[in-house]
Amino acid sequence: MTEPMNPSRRTIVAGLAACAMPARAVSAPVMAALAAKTSPLAFVVVGDWGRDGASHQQDVADQMGRTAAATASRFTVTVGDNFYPAGVQTTTDPKWLTSFEHIYGAPALQGPWYGVLGNHDYRGNPDAQIAYAATGSRWRMPARYYTQSSVTPDGQAIDMFMIDTSPMVRRYAAGSEDAVIRDNVRSQDVPAQLRWLDAALAKSTAPWKIVFGHHPVFSGGSAHGSTPELIADVKPLLESHGVQMYVSGHDHDLQHLVVDGITYVCTGAGSETRPVKPIAGSQFCSDRSGFTAYRLAGDQLTVDFIDYTGAILHTAFVARDRLRQAA
Repeated sequence: MTEPMNPSRRTIVAGLAACAMPARAVSAPVMAALAAKTSPLAFVVVGDWGRDGASHQQDVADQMGRTAAATASRFTVTVGDNFYPAGVQTTTDPKWLTSFEHIYGAPALQGPWYGVLGNHDYRGNPDAQIAYAATGSRWRMPARYYTQSSVTPDGQAIDMFMIDTSPMVRRYAAGSEDAVIRDNVRSQDVPAQLRWLDAALAKSTAPWKIVFGHHPVFSGGSAHGSTPELIADVKPLLESHGVQMYVSGHDHDLQHLVVDGITYVCTGAGSETRPVKPIAGSQFCSDRSGFTAYRLAGDQLTVDFIDYTGAILHTAFVARDRLRQAA
């Protein structure tokens, strides 16, 4: 049965043609496509996924497992909307099994999962996702915003800054979504989080800095699009502190944009998808369900945009020197 929110083949082809920027479309299995490109530091990122395996979630999970095995992925990042429609309530909520543990069962996906919260997670109990890490699972979310660091075998450091964007979006606090998300976001101190991000970025001496959040700074997604609050408050911090990349979800699609020298990736296609179109700075966009795979080697970070069939739709090359990334 065709999923109602996933486009037909005709719509898929039209959507890719509208973006007019895909580097390549590979029909061979992703394992064969990536086997020769294994990197010293590899990881995968997915967003907007928790639907009990439906709407291509299981298909995407299967391809993530194959890619993670082929690239020796060290960890997974989830950029929010981890559980639909309303997050989880406790650490024993059934959705931990039906949308996470039983879906992402591939051996290569059993390493750490570093996560952020999305707006749908704020419709449940966000603290339950933080507390789940204490159960001994691969799930890692020590706080609503935090820093995670890694080092490549050749000694290159990468600092990842995981931020909590829902409280930054004013319409949620205004109550335009629902009372639960309104009350949850109102409990958070946005100025304090922005001060933390500014200080954490300033303190970092890592040559690679990536910020992960649920809401996109820039997006051509049909449902949400760019986020004015992040353009005003987060983008200047990315620029002033030498961040190479911001990775998000929220819009249910795959996108690669370059704006003012910073690479923006939207990887919110972990299950159900919606139409997307190019905007200023767009390098690629697709409404195919899928995820992104990252390989860091030397002065270059390579990002593959992979759909639920294993096709590599597009590859982005991100230079450590941000000035080389201008579109």
